[in-house]
Amino acid sequence: MKFIRIAPHPNLTQLIECYWMMQSDDPTPRIEKIIPDGFTELIFNYGSVYKAKTEKEWHVQSPNLLAGQISSYFYLENTGPTGSFAIKLKPAALTQLFNLSMDQYLDKIVDLDTFPNQQLSTLKDSLLPFQNEHHLKLVLDNHFIELSKNASENPLKDTLDLIVNSNGMATVAEMAKVAGLGERQLERLFKKYIGLSPKYYARIIRFNYIFQLIKSKNSSWTEIVYQSGYYDQSHFIRNFKAFTGEDPSSYFFEEKNMANFFLNK
Repeated sequence: MKFIRIAPHPNLTQLIECYWMMQSDDPTPRIEKIIPDGFTELIFNYGSVYKAKTEKEWHVQSPNLLAGQISSYFYLENTGPTGSFAIKLKPAALTQLFNLSMDQYLDKIVDLDTFPNQQLSTLKDSLLPFQNEHHLKLVLDNHFIELSKNASENPLKDTLDLIVNSNGMATVAEMAKVAGLGERQLERLFKKYIGLSPKYYARIIRFNYIFQLIKSKNSSWTEIVYQSGYYDQSHFIRNFKAFTGEDPSSYFFEEKNMANFFLNK
């Protein structure tokens, strides 16, 4: 499996985290775990489609997808050789660009081809086919720079910055103070722009921080528990397991898979 991460144009960094490409010529089915990372995505498959398992049953996905925030892990399995690229968006970007209410897309991956928003349902026509990763970046940059001209302001920018800069350890009271809002007003804005409550979104960001601490191998378990703001190791392990389904001691941080690619910064 080949993974490539591509930086967007500097003018797009408030809306787009990165672009990514993924390709494998191996037709052998392989189950991959997808873990929450705090971003939404627009995904386009030009190879075989994937099957997804979010609860008990597998179902075949459409080739072109909008993925909202996810609150826990789920599984994907390829149906043959794969090729895909995606726009990994900043948490509020789909609302800013397309006026979507993101609570409607929590834990959902929806078909872009039948999406009621015409700008999104026809997006693939502007992007496919592409020649190589450099051409793809140029096409994506040009398309989203044009879209960004009509993007609305992000009323949660300072609050999201606080969450990220505190590694997910800011309190809801601190978030509300930065936003200049009451906690209930903040919750409503988060549901619309992000899809999650501020407290749960901060949990995901803290999990991302924990993931980086463990992967760096520079800290002991005791140090990681302390640095990530937990009172005891059992609470820390429960939080890690809620997002991955695994204990941190048994997780394969070096394995070349989708989860590790998406969580690596």
